[in-house]
Amino acid sequence: MAGIYLHIPYCRQLCYYCDFYRVVSHGDNSLFIEALKKEMTLRKNYLAGSNVSTIYFGGGTPSVLTAEETESVLDHIRNLFRVDSEAEITFEVNPDDVSLKYMKDLHMAGVNRISIGIQSLRDEDLKLMNRRHTAAQAREAIDNILKSGFDNVSADLIYGIPGMDPDNWAANIEETLSFDIRHLSAYHLTIEPGTLFYQMKEKGQLKEVDEDESTAEFNLLLEKTGKAGFINYEISNFGKPGYFSIHNTNYWKQVPYLGLGPSAHSFNGYSRQWNISDVKKYINAVNSGRLIFEKEELDIRTKFNEYVMTSLRTMWGIDLLYVEKIFEKEGYDYVVNLSGKFINYGLMRQDDNNLFLTNQGKMISDNIISEFIMPSPGQLLSP
Repeated sequence: MAGIYLHIPYCRQLCYYCDFYRVVSHGDNSLFIEALKKEMTLRKNYLAGSNVSTIYFGGGTPSVLTAEETESVLDHIRNLFRVDSEAEITFEVNPDDVSLKYMKDLHMAGVNRISIGIQSLRDEDLKLMNRRHTAAQAREAIDNILKSGFDNVSADLIYGIPGMDPDNWAANIEETLSFDIRHLSAYHLTIEPGTLFYQMKEKGQLKEVDEDESTAEFNLLLEKTGKAGFINYEISNFGKPGYFSIHNTNYWKQVPYLGLGPSAHSFNGYSRQWNISDVKKYINAVNSGRLIFEKEELDIRTKFNEYVMTSLRTMWGIDLLYVEKIFEKEGYDYVVNLSGKFINYGLMRQDDNNLFLTNQGKMISDNIISEFIMPSPGQLLSP
């Protein structure tokens, strides 16, 4: 089992908070699409013949692509890889790119899951973040997606936005869940270096929300999604039964995946590599039959750290039997001993052979996870 991720780097407008690699769309995607196909051909053996169970178009803004371009990419993937007949094929869209015809055409092209970047249903928030769409466009877009035949629909929301109080956030959640969506991804706004928000913060033009407000908004998220029948299967992700993101779940469970496009990451279980974050250099290199990437071989310490980082974010938690099998007694003892204090504080709990974060622990998950990270090679295990 394996996945394929395609990074579509183009955006019609750059959001002030985003730190993913992206460039302003020039309107002609043909050179990029051909380069993407050539990279697939160059890397057709990366997954070692594994069945592909998920394909994910992320970005950037994948909805700058036409349905015909999307179909041609999917056809090329199927020609080169063993794609399961029931593979989950996710496509991220911006609300103002959505029309009923476009959604029907994407569905006909083979896409079976849509992720729509609403972020907020308040125009004040959208304007602050420099989003292209309005709240009205977001509502209309969800209606069109649902009318076009998609039943596996995910929406993205952001909380912790300056100027958004808990009442506003509660209204955002309630209205979003009033639509017949099956999945919700909700992320706390993080002000990353290199973004315009970061520059505004440095100049005193933007103030992050305080911890108490963040906690209140996260608790509202847990409360309202739970009442609506959603399961918090990962700190920022909520799905109805049978509608968890398979692609993301596989990532958290260390299933191999191939990343295609500029800045895309790949993982084969033994190493991790990432493409150059420059679309022009990417296209030129691929057209000349070369790949420009950095690569990291994963030693036992790195594998341990990655397992802890991803597992603690999920409802499945840390599997102690797996830790003992893969990382031996030293790894098992390290995790069990360290978890004791967090269990005493009510931040973690243990059920049989699994360790989980409690709801209280989820609110400071980054701090807890950082304490589980092994700081230096050889401290836990030898490669």
